[in-house]
Amino acid sequence: MKEIALQVCQLEHQLFDHFFPSSSDDISSLAPLIDPLCTYLYDTLRPKLIHEANLDVLCELVDILKVEVLAEQVSRRGESLAGLRPTLERILADVHERLTFRARTHIRDEIANYLPLDEDLDYPAKLEQSAQTIPETSSGTQSPDVSRTWYPPLEKTISCLSKLYRCLEPPVFTGLAQEAVEVCSLSIQKASKLIAKRSSIMDGQLFLIKFLLILREQIAPFDIEFSVTHKELDFSHLLEHLRRILRGQASLFDWSRSTSLARTLSPRVLESQIDAKKELEKILKATCEEFIMSVTKLVVDTMLSFATKVTAVKVALSSGSQNQKVESISRPLKDQAFATPEKVAELIQKVGSAIQQELPRVMGKMKLYLQNPATRAILFKPIKTNIVEAHIQVQSLLKLEYSPEDVQSVNMISIEDLQAQLDNLM
Repeated sequence: MKEIALQVCQLEHQLFDHFFPSSSDDISSLAPLIDPLCTYLYDTLRPKLIHEANLDVLCELVDILKVEVLAEQVSRRGESLAGLRPTLERILADVHERLTFRARTHIRDEIANYLPLDEDLDYPAKLEQSAQTIPETSSGTQSPDVSRTWYPPLEKTISCLSKLYRCLEPPVFTGLAQEAVEVCSLSIQKASKLIAKRSSIMDGQLFLIKFLLILREQIAPFDIEFSVTHKELDFSHLLEHLRRILRGQASLFDWSRSTSLARTLSPRVLESQIDAKKELEKILKATCEEFIMSVTKLVVDTMLSFATKVTAVKVALSSGSQNQKVESISRPLKDQAFATPEKVAELIQKVGSAIQQELPRVMGKMKLYLQNPATRAILFKPIKTNIVEAHIQVQSLLKLEYSPEDVQSVNMISIEDLQAQLDNLM
């Protein structure tokens, strides 16, 4: 249809140029002959376009109209197809409008309202299966599909935005991208909560970190701001004015103050800016901090509790009476029930076991969810710092409150050996 219309339009121009050479330079003179063809072309194509629901087809139509037709053929053939350009641009505008509508529907149905299947939430088993298949596929000619283990709304979001980026005008794409990233982030958060219930809290946290990082990485190439400004009318200030009218303190029909009344009854325009990318960063940061604290507590919680109890005892004694202070001086910390050398040795042994058993398991999960070593290093660094600082704090208490014999009996690992042990986990 497109080729026929272009050929007919070009032939019409050639005939017009042959019979009316003096008027051939004036394109408007050809309009009465071209307009019926353009109208027929538009009336034929429009019903098909406004019922097209496939995003791929609509994106392909935009590409064909913009690149192959308007940019190449119409521009190259110049005056012979100039009369057809307004109709083609009108058709392109209709395709843009239909594409925008279908994109919003796709974002709503396939991303925002996505209902996960059991296999979508089968973590970490899904990643473990993928890790087992990588050696098999890497030996072949094809590399494994990276997005195969992505959470479906994430894959749909990136796929949708990649298709729309070159097809829509920047302001339109920005609005759609902001909406898509926002609902995708919410969908991933909902899935992480379900995974936390099915598997473990740590799996839910790592799932959220993994896919928020992927989302942030994948939207980075789009050269746009993921923020939109929403405007809404605010009528809340009218309530007080209506109360005054009901109490008889003001009149709705006081025409002498019509200007003031009109200003009072006018709604206020409130503007709010939503930046999906900043919200994504905020959620990612909060989740990383939660993960860091949960791992820290998993490993050195007993040390932290011990240090807290010691501080509480010292504060209580320092704020007590003079007799209590004298008694506390004569009663060292190691005589407290929770702080005997045996108890301290027990908690240090417990922390040591956690470092040797629990921490490698955590690192295994991190390697499963976060394949990038640099990402794991960034996430593990504050965990390592917290563990080392907890040991330094307890070590300082031992030197201050316990005898050398007690310190030796506790058998606490040196800070240098601890750091080396933690570094080996990476």
